[in-house]
Amino acid sequence: MKKTMRSIVALLLVLAFALTATVAFAADDDAAYIKEKGKMLIGITIFDPMNYYDDNGKLIGFDTEFAEAVCAKLGVAPEFVEINWDTKEIELNAKSIDCIWNGMTITEERKENMEFSAAYIRNKQVIVIRTENAAKYTDTASLSGATIVAEISSAGEEAILADENLSKGTYIACGKQADTLLEVKAGTADAAVIDYVMAKSMVGEGTDYADMMIVEGVDLAVEEYGIGFRKGSTMAAEVDAQFKALIEDGTMAAIAEKYGQADVLITDIAK
Repeated sequence: MKKTMRSIVALLLVLAFALTATVAFAADDDAAYIKEKGKMLIGITIFDPMNYYDDNGKLIGFDTEFAEAVCAKLGVAPEFVEINWDTKEIELNAKSIDCIWNGMTITEERKENMEFSAAYIRNKQVIVIRTENAAKYTDTASLSGATIVAEISSAGEEAILADENLSKGTYIACGKQADTLLEVKAGTADAAVIDYVMAKSMVGEGTDYADMMIVEGVDLAVEEYGIGFRKGSTMAAEVDAQFKALIEDGTMAAIAEKYGQADVLITDIAK
């Protein structure tokens, strides 16, 4: 009986070791897996100016061109896949995408489940209102009790819930950041909390939201964008190496200037 138990324990230990080794190999070999199939499946949502469609239906944007430039150096084809932001980590681990490259904020919680590239954009959360309410809404205290929108599971949502004034209002979650601007424009919400990189390109004079504005002097959270890969993936390090090369040859500066992100581009890629 003891011999049988020892055999069972030994077998379980061998199986556990094999499983651990397989998982570790799978993570370490993620770059090889992507290169072998010849393409990188890039998870995105429509997020101007990072990933969005032009008037001809072509996908463009800061992250789009950044990803295309990196993939060209890696010798793989970029394939952009629109995802549900609320289930992004599930899709990543299921390998229906290989990374999330869509203006994603690096957080400690996300680091537990993903391998991040170096930060490449320094962003913040800002409040967007209708211009007609400029005198009414000047800070978070004046928005206490207002109806406020943000993208579900986003840094904007976290900022609202963490602020003692904004959290007293009526919070409505939207599927996309762009949807929050529609709510404010329509008057069904008083304010939206969104990424600065989006707000500065989508609201104000010369935009489709010329009657909307950023509340000056209210920065809810300073954050950094990174590209999320499967936990333990070596592809993050490979992308960092190409990111550095693109900084050195001036490609990143040109992309940032094209999409109005020169002021938030990070050129020191040390993690």
